[in-house]
Amino acid sequence: MSVYTTNAEAPPHQPQGNTGEAASLPYEQQHTGEKKKKKRRRVSPIRAMRNLWERSLQFRSLSSAGILMIMAFILVGSSLSNQIATSLFENKKTQALEESNKGFVNVQSVLDSSEARSDSEINRDVRRYLPLMDAGGDDKRQWILLPLNGQTKRGFVPEQSSDSALTSSAIPASLRDTVRDNQGIYWQTENVTVGDQTYPALIVGTSITIPQNPNYGLFAVYDLRDSANTITHINFVLSIGFIALLLVVLSIVWVVTRMVVRPITQTAITSEKLAAGDLDQRVSVDGKHQAARLGISFNKMADSLQQQIVQLERLSTLQQRFVSDVSHELRTPLSTVKLSTELLYDGRENFTPVQSRSVELLHNQVGRFQDLLADLLEISRFDAGSALPNIDTHDFMRILVDVLEEALPHLERTGTKLNIHTSQQQIMVDVDRVRIERVLRNLLFNAIEHGESKPIDVYIATSETALGVTVRDHGIGLSDEEATQVFNRFWRADTSRKRTLGGTGLGLSITAEDVRLHSGTIEAWGIKGRGASFRLTLPLVHGQQMGPSPVLLTGEPEYMPVRGAMAGIRYLLLLALLRRNPSSLLTRLFSE
Repeated sequence: MSVYTTNAEAPPHQPQGNTGEAASLPYEQQHTGEKKKKKRRRVSPIRAMRNLWERSLQFRSLSSAGILMIMAFILVGSSLSNQIATSLFENKKTQALEESNKGFVNVQSVLDSSEARSDSEINRDVRRYLPLMDAGGDDKRQWILLPLNGQTKRGFVPEQSSDSALTSSAIPASLRDTVRDNQGIYWQTENVTVGDQTYPALIVGTSITIPQNPNYGLFAVYDLRDSANTITHINFVLSIGFIALLLVVLSIVWVVTRMVVRPITQTAITSEKLAAGDLDQRVSVDGKHQAARLGISFNKMADSLQQQIVQLERLSTLQQRFVSDVSHELRTPLSTVKLSTELLYDGRENFTPVQSRSVELLHNQVGRFQDLLADLLEISRFDAGSALPNIDTHDFMRILVDVLEEALPHLERTGTKLNIHTSQQQIMVDVDRVRIERVLRNLLFNAIEHGESKPIDVYIATSETALGVTVRDHGIGLSDEEATQVFNRFWRADTSRKRTLGGTGLGLSITAEDVRLHSGTIEAWGIKGRGASFRLTLPLVHGQQMGPSPVLLTGEPEYMPVRGAMAGIRYLLLLALLRRNPSSLLTRLFSE
């Protein structure tokens, strides 16, 4: 015995999915109505560069050449700059050491030959002989005489320098200690501050002996600013030369890549126009090189495709016209056969059992033939583009009740339990009532046919913009490949199965076309041996965007029943059942 139950809670909306078992395979992904207003976003330079890198071969070639050139310049330029700087410094150091050595020797020799004995005479000779450091040397060389720290004896000769701004603070303590503890000439580079100027300098120092005094340090300070300026100028010249070379190389790369990329770009643009339906587009060919051969091959391919497409369109037009003409021509004789069959069927009690069975078979097959003819006529209208929906506002729940009334005999015959899950009592939606009834009828009869007498669940829910209906059976199910073909014309999952509800193989195809006329979507999902599910999504207001579906494609949400919320839909279902068979319904309800 069939039992019809209702559950009050509609499935909550979740993103389309397959609960980790099978992928959803939508038949249509189109959305109509008003488009969402997109906020204009400022594209960041990095994103713009990335887009160019992904889309433009010419930009990629230029960028690659530029990056490689910069890397080469960094390596070669830094190597050249270091070598030049090292060479300049070594020359400067060699010259400074030679000049300083001569100066130190001259000063030390005159101090050794001096006959001064008193402190004043020694101080006078030191002041007189120290300027010998300036003889024959660099104009920018300065000197300074310093007492060396850490000696037991204290001298009476004061600190002296060629420039009053040059003081002992300019001489590094490490160099002073080295000169004090060792014999010979030592040098060190340091940034020295003389007055209000700080500049790089080469400091050369040695220890000298002054009569009646401990060892002193005599230091020559060489200004390296000229050398630094020379290196800076050389680096600037190298940079300017590299920039000029980079521009030349990039220009050459741009010209060469343009010669190569331009034919490819033209071919891509032409292919896009061909894909858009402009079959007369061709690539201009100039020359005999590889790009020209590509253009010639592309044009030959386009010619072949155009011929095949035109031929297929002609054959399709002839096929559609043939189906339409044959369908129309068969209507009149089929109507006559139908009337004759009805007369024989009504009088089958007067026939023998064999004759009566033959009349029943004839009656059923003529009915199937008439259904097939009606479906073919409807398909021909879809192909011709003459099928237009008659949109009006209807109560979807009333439409569902009418369809359920037609499905009741088949549910009772197969012993199938139908569960309706919704919290809605009334759903006003803009639809073509006849077409939506046909859609629901096809989905329900398909579930009954393939459900193997197992329960069928119908989930109904609405969002602010859309109506969602999922019909889920638990029968033979669908594979992923079958779900992609289920809306094809004359396709059946198993052609060898015995059909109990007739059918032409066009029901789901016509269903998809009816849904498309409503700017909705219909999707199929299934698992072999565990059932199939079909989800219908319609906009509540025709012409407006409907957004995501408010029901799951799999039709298996977790919900809790809400008692008392289904009074309206229960009343409608009971009303439909009472109109169908009052005594049977009352007996069933009270017995259970």
